[in-house]
Amino acid sequence: MRYAMIMAGGSGTRLWPMSRKERPKQLLPLIPRDGGAPVSLLELAAHRLEGLIPAERRYICTGEQYRHAIKSVLPEFSDDRILGEPTGRDTVNAVGFAAAVFNRIDPPTAKDPGAIFAVLTADHIIEPENAFRERMDLGFRLVEADPARLVTFSIKPTYAATGFGYVERGAPITDTADPARARSPQAFRVARFVEKPNAQRAQAYVESGHFGWNSGMFVFSAATVLDCLKRFKPESHAGVMRIAEAWGTPRQRAVLDEVYPTLPKISVDYAIMEPASRDHAVSIATVVMDLSWIDVGSWPSYGETLQPDATGNRRGGEGGSSSIILQGRNNLVVSDNPGHTVSILGADDLIVVHTRDATLVMPRSKAEELKSLHAVVDENLK
Repeated sequence: MRYAMIMAGGSGTRLWPMSRKERPKQLLPLIPRDGGAPVSLLELAAHRLEGLIPAERRYICTGEQYRHAIKSVLPEFSDDRILGEPTGRDTVNAVGFAAAVFNRIDPPTAKDPGAIFAVLTADHIIEPENAFRERMDLGFRLVEADPARLVTFSIKPTYAATGFGYVERGAPITDTADPARARSPQAFRVARFVEKPNAQRAQAYVESGHFGWNSGMFVFSAATVLDCLKRFKPESHAGVMRIAEAWGTPRQRAVLDEVYPTLPKISVDYAIMEPASRDHAVSIATVVMDLSWIDVGSWPSYGETLQPDATGNRRGGEGGSSSIILQGRNNLVVSDNPGHTVSILGADDLIVVHTRDATLVMPRSKAEELKSLHAVVDENLK
């Protein structure tokens, strides 16, 4: 059966001071939605699953400390479908944790591959949603046709980004039992992965037309993930299997709290995808998502979700609309306080973020350095 797991464990330090320890970026109600109140990235990610995965087979993997905050905005996610990490151990353990739980719930048999699940992110705006669901359905069909196959989703690059991994497309896959897709395939074998190339290589990749950005989204058979973990990261495999053995028993929480913090911290790209790409026994495919895709990981990328005025200024948050900007261009103002007016006079390319207890002012060009400021901010403001 099909399952989905949304990874929602990021801290979002480049969205400080809105993003805090108790309310990370995926829970911030910042994204304009259909003329109504802003919603969070996590709410958008959950909504994208409508019509694709039954509600009872949708899960969220997140920090245990965010359980109640998530249930307040997404009450349809019951406690058993929130996989609460005692501490973050990077993406391979979130994926392995989910695979172990799904494999226990829905193990493979001689006639059935068992649980096949999508790994989804809570950091992105992806539109149109119906096209996203079509691509995700294709990913599921590829794994259902070959449960040993690992499927990733690649984004058509719009510029030579150095902060993303790249996927090189190989030969097209035409065994999806869909003649229309066979004539114009969106599924390809993966030739190689390249993690965060330098600017020169990134430019060459974009110009070649054969590379896509690695989206961080996948479709896997739960049993295949566990087999890859056993081969490529046995320490993580041993740990998640201990967790699986206790799942659904009175020992569930105690074993999770004991074992999970000991798992080696590493990403799924380095722990599984890269070694699998060098293993001729493993088949890796990519589905091209030629859609609108915004990684909302910084204030400039958040600004892309907002409509600019005639001079390029953008306003966001509940109180952003009350800002005043005179003789200024290409500024971004974000506020969570409708009763507080932020004013800019005679300045361009600023980012101003106001909250009840902190205000950030910086040139747009310094946005990628915000982590260094966050590192020295008083602990009470983190």
